[in-house]
Amino acid sequence: MDVVRIDVWLWSVRQCKTRTLANQECKAGHVRINGETIKPSTKVKVGDEVRYRVQGFDRILRVRSLISKRVGASLAQECYEDLTPERERIYIPIARREPGSGRPTKKERRELDKFFGRDANWGRM
Repeated sequence: MDVVRIDVWLWSVRQCKTRTLANQECKAGHVRINGETIKPSTKVKVGDEVRYRVQGFDRILRVRSLISKRVGASLAQECYEDLTPERERIYIPIARREPGSGRPTKKERRELDKFFGRDANWGRM
């Protein structure tokens, strides 16, 4: 086997849960082979670079071997090389109160307003 459909390959290497979903992703333009937008029936071969958009980020996969049947996760990972750069971590502070501590005091409410950037006189007339 020297070529496989891209939707079958994405499903086989466990990038998509179902073949139908892989097909829809290809039709929506979320999959590219060697930089070109493709159809679900496009053939993929060893050495191709597959870009697959997941949650707003591209996964870059280089095809190592071709399979057309879904296999276990450890075998599926051997079929591609993941070239995706690591995403940068974003720290978002979260305001948190102890459970059961009741309503915030006036001081705590002012601190929360300041933290969220709300005007201190927002509700006053």
